[in-house]
Amino acid sequence: MTETSALITDFYELTMMHGYYLENHDSKAVFDMFYRNNPFQGGYTIFTGIEELVDKLEGLRFSESDISYLRSLSIFDEGFLEYLKTYRFHGDVYAFDEGTPAFPGEPLIRIESDLMDAQLVETLLLNTVNFETLIATKASRMTLATKGHGSIMEFGLRRAQGENGAHAASRASFIGGTKSTSNTYAGKKYGIPVAGTMAHSWIMSYSSEEEAFRKFVEIYPDNGILLIDTYDTLGSGIEAAIKIGLEQKAKGKRIGVRIDSGDLSYLTKEIRARLDAAGLEDATICVSNDLTEEIIRSLVSDGAPIDSWGIGTHLVTGGSQSSLNGVYKLSAKEENGTMIPCLKVSNSYEKTTNPGIKQVYRFFDNAGGALADLITLNDEEMMQGKDITFFHPFSTADFFVMKKDRYATMVPMLTKKMENGRRITPSPSLSEIQKTSAEKLAAFDKSYKRLINPHIYKVSLSENLRNLKTDLLVRTRTKEREARNS
Repeated sequence: MTETSALITDFYELTMMHGYYLENHDSKAVFDMFYRNNPFQGGYTIFTGIEELVDKLEGLRFSESDISYLRSLSIFDEGFLEYLKTYRFHGDVYAFDEGTPAFPGEPLIRIESDLMDAQLVETLLLNTVNFETLIATKASRMTLATKGHGSIMEFGLRRAQGENGAHAASRASFIGGTKSTSNTYAGKKYGIPVAGTMAHSWIMSYSSEEEAFRKFVEIYPDNGILLIDTYDTLGSGIEAAIKIGLEQKAKGKRIGVRIDSGDLSYLTKEIRARLDAAGLEDATICVSNDLTEEIIRSLVSDGAPIDSWGIGTHLVTGGSQSSLNGVYKLSAKEENGTMIPCLKVSNSYEKTTNPGIKQVYRFFDNAGGALADLITLNDEEMMQGKDITFFHPFSTADFFVMKKDRYATMVPMLTKKMENGRRITPSPSLSEIQKTSAEKLAAFDKSYKRLINPHIYKVSLSENLRNLKTDLLVRTRTKEREARNS
């Protein structure tokens, strides 16, 4: 177990925690993490980061130097600082499995603890899950854009937001579907296959491209991917590559070429024709150069003969969207020994939260296809083989009935990951997570996975949850009106 500084939190988490301590106001509480809108105007996310979060929560500590720093601020009571010296996260954590497709409004993580404990971990939770989910989703979209034409290599270390952002992005990208990373440290830490080709500087340091390529394949005969756009892609670049490729073929080896500039559709077609004409049909073509899912989709539609994609900036930074709008809200609290549902009310109904301790069920048909998700109260008894009413999450009068002959199974999505602050489930390997994530995404119709204008996957409320939410909302509004009129 690696220790994580509990100072990785917004300062107001500590001031609220301090206030709870001074007021002896530390009753049981339940918080939900969810997000409101799909990133990239897409149809889904790939929920990622929970395994990392569990590790961080297990090791969450205030070190002596952390306590000394907090004391130097002259804000916190000494008794509170003494309490922090022995602090350990002691909550229960329920969550979707790592790599699971997820949708807006669903409680993806449920924290059950006390107010002080649950409040402190908010920032760490959102920092971990929001970023990794965003990047895994971007990687998934790029993987879908290839339509099976070539694998994606993540090349984002030099363009990522700092060292930690780079490592998290490498991990999340792999879960989302990339096959390798240029990040050597991420390869060591997470077991991701590492990959790389050569830089233009390697070629420029020799007297000719032919010499540079020959020296490279002598050192790396089984990894001979040659960068051919340093001077003239369709001239000296491809000519030198073909010459070295034929030499390697005579030794039972094969080469690949990489292009990092220019019209990738035109160039790859020309290069493929040149390689094939020379008898190098098994030579591969790799492309890079600020690729996005839109560019990938266009190249695939054009029939560009590409075997692998090197993607950095627009993958590890989120490209067109810099963050996921995940939030963390109180959904239940203890009063007089009883857990009471909580509701955050907003003038925008879509920002009014869903109250109570909840579960999410995913419904599947006989072929294993995902049909819809239903958010329920955790203590509801869900009976297989019955008609079930799905209520719109924002419109109280809008609903549909899932007929018993329409679905074959319903699966609870929130499972316990931690109990009393300790991991209770084994941590799967990243390769296992990637594999199961792809299988789970394959259960959804392609209309939900379109890059542009995807179909909206239905996430609904159970009748009991809809009624509870409506009742609490009416009572809250009534109290507000009475207060204004008094």
